[in-house]
Amino acid sequence: MSLLETIKKDMIEASKKGDVDSTNILKLAIASIKNEEIAKGSKLSDEEILKVLRKEESKIKDSIAEFTKMGREDLIARESKQLKVISSYLPKLMSREEIEKVVSKVVADTHVEGLKSIGAVMGIVMKELQGKADGSTVKEVVQEFLSK
Repeated sequence: MSLLETIKKDMIEASKKGDVDSTNILKLAIASIKNEEIAKGSKLSDEEILKVLRKEESKIKDSIAEFTKMGREDLIARESKQLKVISSYLPKLMSREEIEKVVSKVVADTHVEGLKSIGAVMGIVMKELQGKADGSTVKEVVQEFLSK
């Protein structure tokens, strides 16, 4: 069973249980996946679906941050539930230590120095990690390594 089929099945189950928050976020995820399929012109692989879900996860985290600034506890609670649902379909991200090992290897292999090389190093590292790590964490680690 593909990831999309699993999400659809879980959305139907959540709807039958009356879990509105789960149903809504899964419908949104399915719609985002369908939009990507239309843009691509073909079905998405499970890896491509994971990228779409990561984008949705990022949007929810941004919403939580904004709602926190506004003090909207009701919306924070709803978004947190939705984040939990989306996160259940995503593999665990790499730890900072694991990212540091990869960045260290790339910096050593490419023999680059200084923050001017950040783009080149980020490109190589992100290609190697392929969605297994948070981009902002990778950027922080790369900046630390290049500023030494």
